[in-house]
Amino acid sequence: MRIASLVPSSTELLFALGLGDHVVAVTHECDHPARAAALPHLTRSVIPPGLSAAEIDAAVRERTGRGEALYELDADRLSELEPDLVVTQDVCEVCAVSYDDVVSVARSLPGSPPVLSLDPSTLGDVLSDARRLAEAAGVPERGAALVARAERRLDALREAVDGAGRPRVLALEWLDPPFTGGHWVPEMIALAGGSDPCSSPGERSRTATWDELGAARPDVVVSMPCGYGTAEAERETRAHIERVAALGADAVYAVDASSYFSRPGPRLVDGVELLAHLVHPGLVPAPPPGRFVRVSA
Repeated sequence: MRIASLVPSSTELLFALGLGDHVVAVTHECDHPARAAALPHLTRSVIPPGLSAAEIDAAVRERTGRGEALYELDADRLSELEPDLVVTQDVCEVCAVSYDDVVSVARSLPGSPPVLSLDPSTLGDVLSDARRLAEAAGVPERGAALVARAERRLDALREAVDGAGRPRVLALEWLDPPFTGGHWVPEMIALAGGSDPCSSPGERSRTATWDELGAARPDVVVSMPCGYGTAEAERETRAHIERVAALGADAVYAVDASSYFSRPGPRLVDGVELLAHLVHPGLVPAPPPGRFVRVSA
């Protein structure tokens, strides 16, 4: 089977399912695992590089307000590769090529390959999508095994934090303007032994005012700007440190959002383990270096 992946999370999931040799093309943002980055790229972003967080937000709002896509699809290259399956998403218009565009292009390809859209809202949905993708690729047993491994790790975390207090954990998915963590992030916080004072599982990320966030009285702030690694998240957090410090939290952390929070793939389980350590450091071991940094005012 020849598979084209049009979203980084599905690329990660395909490789986690042992289907890497069947992936014939990916997006320009697919960087995990490393060998995925060497595959042909089918997309490019229309947002220019080098913009500030506020400028990125403004550019995204302008284009989506006009009904324009944020990514362009190389339909000619996709046609040349003759995929048997195209995997994409429709959960976030900011994260991938337009779903409607993908369906339209797929219909014109030789054999009209099926388009599988993975659109999770919660961590449970992400695990269900692993099963769906494995079934679509003809390896359902691999999906079942991957989900079982993830559930064992999550069960171990539940046991580790059972009976502990539940600190109020504020997840910031963007800082200028501030966005609260959405979709699967509130569920990740709950599994890690915290409580999210601003969002509920499955809700979309939303803008908030700094006054509203301060009124939530967070004990822990986790800065996870969408698509940013640890170093970028730390820089962005320090650029707004006065606002963040004014929230009154006992601790502020910047994390590798791109790897462990932004993408609804198998590494979200690593993200839950990371959160659990930040919320209950005495109960959950520290993750490998580089996944978070504590930020001081």
